[in-house]
Amino acid sequence: MTRNSIRKLALAGAVAAAGWLAAAAPSLAQEVTLKLHQFLPPQANVPAHVLDPWADGVEADSDGRIKIERYPAMALGGTPPQLMDQAIDGVVDIVWTVVGYTPGRFPRVEVFELPFMMTNAEATSRAYWDLYEKEMKDTDFENVHIIGTWVHGPGVIHSSSPISGLDDLQGKKLRAPTRVITGMLEELGATAVGMPVPAIPEALSKGVIDGCVIPWEVTPALKVPELVQNHTEFGGDRALYTTAFVLAMNKDKYESLPDDLKAVLDANSGQEFSAFAGRTQAEWDAPGRRMAVENGNNIIELDAEEVARWREAAEPVYDRWVAEMEEKGIDGQALIDEARALIDKYTEGM
Repeated sequence: MTRNSIRKLALAGAVAAAGWLAAAAPSLAQEVTLKLHQFLPPQANVPAHVLDPWADGVEADSDGRIKIERYPAMALGGTPPQLMDQAIDGVVDIVWTVVGYTPGRFPRVEVFELPFMMTNAEATSRAYWDLYEKEMKDTDFENVHIIGTWVHGPGVIHSSSPISGLDDLQGKKLRAPTRVITGMLEELGATAVGMPVPAIPEALSKGVIDGCVIPWEVTPALKVPELVQNHTEFGGDRALYTTAFVLAMNKDKYESLPDDLKAVLDANSGQEFSAFAGRTQAEWDAPGRRMAVENGNNIIELDAEEVARWREAAEPVYDRWVAEMEEKGIDGQALIDEARALIDKYTEGM
């Protein structure tokens, strides 16, 4: 073989080796695609202003090695109450959901949904994460990896006829999001109808319900200010109610990631992300309220005396919840005391 032939053969070998290395490069830096499934349309506030920024941040921090595919409005099938099992079973990788869509299954979380418990969404979301780490991580959520825990802003009653006081609530059919809030509304004299958020517009338009309890921020996406003309707000230092959410990931999928990609997810998880999510939801209450004002709707603000009547009427909800927790072997009163102390701590620090 001539020297020239040897040179050509060596060059061909180098080119082939370079091509092999280029083809192998992606597998050396593992790439992961995660499916994120949730129940609201993409233009709603949580997908647009919480979940998308979170997913974009994870993708950027991983230098593109993590890709998060977003599936809104139950696009991958099933119903909102099935989302948590979809994450646990690995049908999808990540879900955002209302914890109370599966009544009684995650009992410790319910402490944050008790009437007049929360002060504001950011402080309560921080408290929720603390209590998750201490009391829920190895109990309620032992089968799933939790990325964030948060609540929405103050709950508001949106109704076809005015609710200016406790007496006006009697017999009204109101949509309720979770077991605790269902119990609260019934204790206050309403007829509670449980249903996920996406079912609200049709139920209102068909008269299946007289109203619903949701925060202002989600009303534009559901066109609630067009479907009802009355909105009842509660003054004071604590809101009528709130709803607890989680961003949850399949545990095996998380554990299968290389350490550096786990670190990316960890950096985008926890109390600060939870506080951001709660704060962001609450910030979008103002535009939702403004839409109702511009529509000429009737906004009723209950005074301190009337709110005190509601708080007194709701007290039995606490007693019943503590008794229910005792039946499950959980110290419900201790959870109430701890949740309230944490909420107060973070509220005072703001």
